[in-house]
Amino acid sequence: MTMMRKHWLLLGVLALAGCDLGPGPVQPKISLPTAWEEQSPAATTWPAADWWKAFGSAELDGLMTEAQANNLDIAAAAARVMQAEAQLRVTGASLFPLVNFTSNVKQRGPAGDPKLIEGSGSSSNLSRDLGGGSSSSRHSSSVDVGLSASYELDFWGKNRDNVNAAAASLQSSRFDRETVALTVSSGVASTYLQIMTLKDRIALARQNLENAQSVERVVESKTRNGAVSGLDLAQQQSQVSAQQAAIPPLELQEKQATNALALLLGRNPEQLKLTGTGLKGLTLPTVGSGLPSGLLTRRPDIQKAEADLTSANANLLAARAAMLPTIDLSANLSLEALATNFAFAGAGAAYSAAASLLQPIFDAGQLRGQKDVAAGKQLELVQTYHSTILTALSDVENALASIDSLKTQQQWQEAQVAQAGTAFAIAQSQYRSGSSELLPVLDAQRTVFQAEDSRLTILLSQLQAAVSLYKALGGGWQSGAKTAVAANAAP
Repeated sequence: MTMMRKHWLLLGVLALAGCDLGPGPVQPKISLPTAWEEQSPAATTWPAADWWKAFGSAELDGLMTEAQANNLDIAAAAARVMQAEAQLRVTGASLFPLVNFTSNVKQRGPAGDPKLIEGSGSSSNLSRDLGGGSSSSRHSSSVDVGLSASYELDFWGKNRDNVNAAAASLQSSRFDRETVALTVSSGVASTYLQIMTLKDRIALARQNLENAQSVERVVESKTRNGAVSGLDLAQQQSQVSAQQAAIPPLELQEKQATNALALLLGRNPEQLKLTGTGLKGLTLPTVGSGLPSGLLTRRPDIQKAEADLTSANANLLAARAAMLPTIDLSANLSLEALATNFAFAGAGAAYSAAASLLQPIFDAGQLRGQKDVAAGKQLELVQTYHSTILTALSDVENALASIDSLKTQQQWQEAQVAQAGTAFAIAQSQYRSGSSELLPVLDAQRTVFQAEDSRLTILLSQLQAAVSLYKALGGGWQSGAKTAVAANAAP
C-alpha cells in the first residue's frame, strides 16, 4: 500500500505538471457608500418583517397572509427549492461508496434436458457451474450471492466541490423564493393602494358630475328666463358630458387592478370582493432606510447573486479537478453454494479488491472546454453580483428621492386644491347673481376637478413610493432570520 501511494502521488505530480489549470475562483471587490444621499427621517432603522401593517389597513394585512399562502409564483419557487434539495442529495451520494447486491441461481436437469433459472440483483452475472455431485443426480443447482462495492477516492476534491456547488445552488433557490415572496407582497400592497385610490377618484368624479349638473340647472333656469343665451347652456351641457365620460375609464382601471390583485392572491377574479372604500383611514408610513452596508444582508436578490457566484466558484474548482487523475477502489464478496437433488452439498466464499488510476490523455479538448465554460460562467456571475448590488443601491436612492419630492409636491397640491375650490365657489356665486359670465365658472370647474384628482394621484404615488422603499430595502427579510414571508411561503 505504501508503494501504491507513492505511485499515485508520482502520477499526480506528473499530471499536475502537464495541466495548465488556469486562474481559480475570484471574489468581486465592492465599494459601498457610508450613507444615503437622500436620508430618511429614521435612517438607522430597518423595516419590520410585517412592514405592510404600517399602512394601517386590516384588509391589506389579510390579503398579505392570503397571498403568501396561495400565490402561485411563490408555490413554484418553493417547488424549485425542493428540486435543489433533491439535487443536493443526488450530488452528495458521490461522497459515499456504491454498494450492489447480486444473486444468481442456475439449475440443470438430466442430460439432454437442461433447464436454467437465473435471477440477478445487478447487471453483472457472477454465477458459474460449480460442478460436484453425482453424475447420476437427476438435478443439480448452483447458487451465487454477493456484494460489490466501488468508490472514487476524492483525492483532488472534485466530488466535494460538486457538493458545495449543489449546496450553494440550494441556497440560491431559497433566496430566490424570498425574492419572489417580496415581489408578491410589494405587488399586493401597491395594487391594493391603487384600487383604493381609484375608488376615491371615482367618487370624486361623481361628485364633480353632481356639481356640473347643479350648475347646469342654474344655466337652464337663466336660459328659460332669457338672462343668458343658449350658448351658455350648450357649453355647460358639454361640461356635464365630459364629467360623465371621465367615470367609465376609472371604473375600468379599478376592475383591471382588482383582477390583478386576485391573480396575486391565487384567486379567480370574480371571487375577490374588497370592503375598503378608499384611502380614508390609511396611514402614510415613515420608512427607515438603515445604512448602505447592511443592504447586502437585507435583500434576498443580493444573497441569491452571491450564492450563484459561490456555486460557480465551486463548479470551476470541480472542472479543474476533472482534468487530474481519478482513483477508483472496488471490492467484491461472493458466496457460492452447490445443491444436488435440491439439497445443498457445499459452499464457498471468495473476495477480490482492486484499485485503478485514470488520467485523461486525449479527449479532443472536452475537459478543458468544460473548465473554460465554468470559468466564463464565474466571470459572468461576478459582474451579475456587482450589478445586483448597484441596482439595489439605486433602488433605495430612487425611492428616497421620490418620497422627498412627492412630499413637497403634495404640499403645493393641497394649496392648489384649496385655492381652486375657493375660485369655483366665487365664480358660481357671481354667475348666479348675474355679475359674471359662464366662462369663469367653466374654467373653475375644470381646475377644481383636475386639482383634486391630481391630489389623489400624488397621494397614491407617495404611498407606492413607500412600498418601493420597503421593497428596495428587502422588506423585513434579512439573511439568517426567518421572516413572516419565509414562514408562510415555505411548502
